[in-house]
Amino acid sequence: MSLQSLIISTMIPVYIPLRFIDKSSNNIEIPITWQIPTVILLTLIFNRKVVLRAFTIYIVLGLFISPVFHQGGSIGYLLTPNFGYLLGTYPLIIIIDNLNKKSKINFGNFLINGCLAIFAMHLTGILYNFIQIIYYNQFNMFLYNLGKYSAGKIGYHLIMLLPIILIIKPIKYIKYNK
Repeated sequence: MSLQSLIISTMIPVYIPLRFIDKSSNNIEIPITWQIPTVILLTLIFNRKVVLRAFTIYIVLGLFISPVFHQGGSIGYLLTPNFGYLLGTYPLIIIIDNLNKKSKINFGNFLINGCLAIFAMHLTGILYNFIQIIYYNQFNMFLYNLGKYSAGKIGYHLIMLLPIILIIKPIKYIKYNK
């Protein structure tokens, strides 16, 4: 579990270097991290309890020990909309693990469950954001946060399912042919 928490915490930003633009060090930051595909991959390999514990260790580590989250950490991270999406990783893990329990890991089932898991993660983040907006009485921020944290990232999260498809067969082979 500690190794999984370490893996999750190291998969932070995604950058694409564009060296061909006037030979400078221009980088384009894609507004996502490798954490979601890593959690999905770990859930496909291990069972739900282990991944849930590892992710809980990661959250405790980020809130109380070290700033391992995408935009920092500490207890104050609870007040940001980002924390809702971290909480949304729990339903993501559960949905992907249900695919494991059915032992029907194939491309179609993975894409369907992967999309459902990402939508569940974003829905959890939106609900967390909505609760914050109501509590702080800042209704004008809801659409901004919705665009910044969900609409601006959900497409990238769905695209990140595609590299995992490439390793579905080896994972299935390793898991069920021991």
